[in-house]
Amino acid sequence: MSWRQIRLRCNRDQLDAVEERLLDMGAQSLSIADAGDEPLFEPLPGEMPLWRESVVSATFDADVDTGAVEQALSPVVTPASLAAVAWERLAEEDWSESYKDHFAPLACAPGLWIVPSWCQPPEPDAVNIRLDPGMAFGTGSHATTALCLARLAARPPRALDVIDYGCGSGILAVAACKLGARQLRAIDIDPQALRACADNLERNGIDPAIYRICAPAELDDRPCDLLLANILAGTLTGLAPDFARRLRPGGRILLSGILKQQAKTIQSVYDPWFDFEPASIRDDWICLDGTRK
Repeated sequence: MSWRQIRLRCNRDQLDAVEERLLDMGAQSLSIADAGDEPLFEPLPGEMPLWRESVVSATFDADVDTGAVEQALSPVVTPASLAAVAWERLAEEDWSESYKDHFAPLACAPGLWIVPSWCQPPEPDAVNIRLDPGMAFGTGSHATTALCLARLAARPPRALDVIDYGCGSGILAVAACKLGARQLRAIDIDPQALRACADNLERNGIDPAIYRICAPAELDDRPCDLLLANILAGTLTGLAPDFARRLRPGGRILLSGILKQQAKTIQSVYDPWFDFEPASIRDDWICLDGTRK
């Protein structure tokens, strides 16, 4: 069996109407992608941020009346968008498996890999983190996560008590445990992220006795040796006093999720409590590595 797929561009205000018209015309599936290169930062639970301009793809049965679909779209998109509509024919394939072609083992640092569950580790003797893409997405490919992983690998947290604040998928939590952490506390405001983190710790064979996963309100007051926070710069600013309180003197903090132009602001907020090393930079993002005074 084959399919016909339409691709068109629309702005944020048109998106709901476009989706509704496509589904009304019999679309079997819909996907939305960024039409440019606009970053979307991690949303709060229940939020669903959208790009200013998106590319919408919809799949129909092979015998769809393409003219009728375009006519249905004409009242809700601009003439320029309608003129640029593209149709293509898709061959039958196993859609439940084909997405795996887009993910491969990722080298994060010497001796540290992120490996999807369906792949063999390129270096069996390395530290291999088993992680699949999911709803609380975090596979190590984004610069903010990659910077943290590289810093962790360069200075493994052996026998340290670690807090991963804003754990998301749990990628940093798993890495810290596999790199020798004695105890781990993984914190997030999103229940979906907490479930994903728990699943990934279990998938990677981490001993449940060494970790606890909870919401911020449930975090105990025990100080830690290393605090990881790969979250938004605005949130990092507000949490500075709390993070300082949670770290032992001489303890280390890794802050990421920071754009280069935000670095001075974040560092100035944390300077009363931390001495920082030169920042790590990748693309437009930085990671700050500090020591508690």
